Amino acid sequence: MDEGNNFEYTDDEEQGNDSEVALENAYYNSKGLRETDLQEAADEFEKVIIQEREELASKNEDGGGSKKYGPWSFKCIKQLVKLQLRIGSTDSVLSVYSRLLECIDEGNVSPNAVEKGINGMLERLALAVYDSTLRVFHPSTGSCPNDRLWFKTNLKYGQLLYETNEATKLQQVLFDLQTTQEYQSNNDTTTAATHSSSSTQSLEIFALQMQLYSRQKDSKKLRQVFNKAMVVRGGIPHPRTIATIQELGGKMHMQAKEYEAAGKTFFQAFKSYDEAGDQSRLRCLKYLVLASMLHASSINPFDSQEARPYRDDPEIAAMTNLVQAFQNNEIHKFERILQQNKTRIMEDEFIREHVEDLLRTIRTQVLRQVVKPYTKISLEAIAKELNNIPVGDVENLLVGLILDGSLDGQIDQVTGVLLKKAERGGGGNNETSAAGTTSSDLVALKFEAMSQIASALEDIAISTANGRMSEGNNSGMRGMVH
Repeated sequence: MDEGNNFEYTDDEEQGNDSEVALENAYYNSKGLRETDLQEAADEFEKVIIQEREELASKNEDGGGSKKYGPWSFKCIKQLVKLQLRIGSTDSVLSVYSRLLECIDEGNVSPNAVEKGINGMLERLALAVYDSTLRVFHPSTGSCPNDRLWFKTNLKYGQLLYETNEATKLQQVLFDLQTTQEYQSNNDTTTAATHSSSSTQSLEIFALQMQLYSRQKDSKKLRQVFNKAMVVRGGIPHPRTIATIQELGGKMHMQAKEYEAAGKTFFQAFKSYDEAGDQSRLRCLKYLVLASMLHASSINPFDSQEARPYRDDPEIAAMTNLVQAFQNNEIHKFERILQQNKTRIMEDEFIREHVEDLLRTIRTQVLRQVVKPYTKISLEAIAKELNNIPVGDVENLLVGLILDGSLDGQIDQVTGVLLKKAERGGGGNNETSAAGTTSSDLVALKFEAMSQIASALEDIAISTANGRMSEGNNSGMRGMVH
């Protein structure tokens, strides 16, 4: 024993440490060969697996356990899967991946290492490996049950099925996820932790469901799931999960022309993506701007503290200019910006779907201003003010305003003229004459003129009466003198 410390090491402990160090060195030496010789690296990894198995076998004989694989074998088989991926042999990849699952089932590997390793593999491997992986980790029927890993693997599988557009398989995955999650929620002891976990899983399932229903354009189911997601409390999902739900909810509101609700939902999605550090925040910011304009809101979305830093971003600059032109009713500038930034703005399919609605909104706003001073105006004159759009488009806009009660008038299709009734009442709704005087001003002027005439007539009447009285008095005086 050393005089400098009070620790003693037995021969068994020293031997165990030496074998652990030998396995570690062998693993990293094998790993270093990956860049020079793939086959040699694979052979060396196999030697490490054999070496650890022999170490475990000797421990088993001494009553130390019955495991066939250890943590270094798990790491080596992971590397073998990656090597086969680089070589490009699909059959070999699946064969080695099956060994990895066997290693998990029959080996001494920590749950954290298993979860990290499997998640890393699933990001690299094709759909073929998911079924076998899910069988191993199934909560009730798997050979190595793992609730958390099974759920996360199924989510990854579902996302991959969504990306490859395999709707039937995705629906089955969603059914399995919901059934298992509901069963566990009903049978677990209710604690704050289990409630939070259940809420988080519910939101993750809802996000995947909404992606499917959005693609299928099933608005009814999409709204049902969105409403369910909005009342979930207590979960701690990844901000990207929340952002996905909110973005798809915003699109749902847009399709229903619920522009105010869409703007609010897109703003929440933008904040969630921003919190996650996801570049999708710029996409949602564009959608927020679009909804704001379609709602004809006077509030500039870039005035918010969260959105202000992005107003000069190259991806957003075109939308910023579009908002300014929209709010100023500068239709020529608005359409010019759309044309100049056609690729940047129109490359997004969702924005492209709503550009016609956007043009209709700004044209309607400008049309209201154009016809406001007149009781009679030609459709051609209106078309000219609306950047020379076809007269037929002008007629459609006017019909829409007349039908919804925003405009009191009728269209004379023979002469191509709008005949509008004069608006009555105070404020700024009075019709304006060519000289710029409102109808209420004209009434006031007429009233004042009539008052002046009445006053003048009254003065004349008084003057005449006074004259007659003066003549009568004079004649009386003359009689008395005589």
